[in-house]
Amino acid sequence: MVLDAKDVERILQKMTDQILEDHKQMDKLALIGIHTRGVFLAHRIRSLIKESTGIELNTGTVDINLYRDDWTRIGAQPVVRKSDISFNIDENKIILIDDVLFTGRTIRAAMDALMDFGRPARIELAVFIDRGHRELPIHANYIGQTVKTALKEAINVLLKEIDEVDRVDILPVN
Repeated sequence: MVLDAKDVERILQKMTDQILEDHKQMDKLALIGIHTRGVFLAHRIRSLIKESTGIELNTGTVDINLYRDDWTRIGAQPVVRKSDISFNIDENKIILIDDVLFTGRTIRAAMDALMDFGRPARIELAVFIDRGHRELPIHANYIGQTVKTALKEAINVLLKEIDEVDRVDILPVN
């Protein structure tokens, strides 16, 4: 185990504080979580912002499976979830939220998917774990924790909403 439940809580608060420090004006700010765990992280950050400021940010979800450049490799029938962005993103500042930043391909796909909903003024990236090994020139604005890994390892972020526990593990890849 790399991080336990207390670490997860502390890191999410740190990320929220950084977002609040950078965004004094939040009237045009929205959060969009990338399925699956990015969605839960986005909702937690939204709740922490509301607790701190009383402001309830627009929050949406985006599924990137059909935008991936490797979707034909991951299975003949990729699982497609619903993207839910029920507000106008035009001229808004969007913070994309995901659990792990690795090669950058998921984030590229998420930005492509986001453009189908409109033209944001700015897109920022918040990731819970940055594990390095980038293949694309993608950089996060908000990083919860940097965890150095080998290419033959994987980061497993577990969240209580879906996994019944908050924890981060490093696992060997077969």
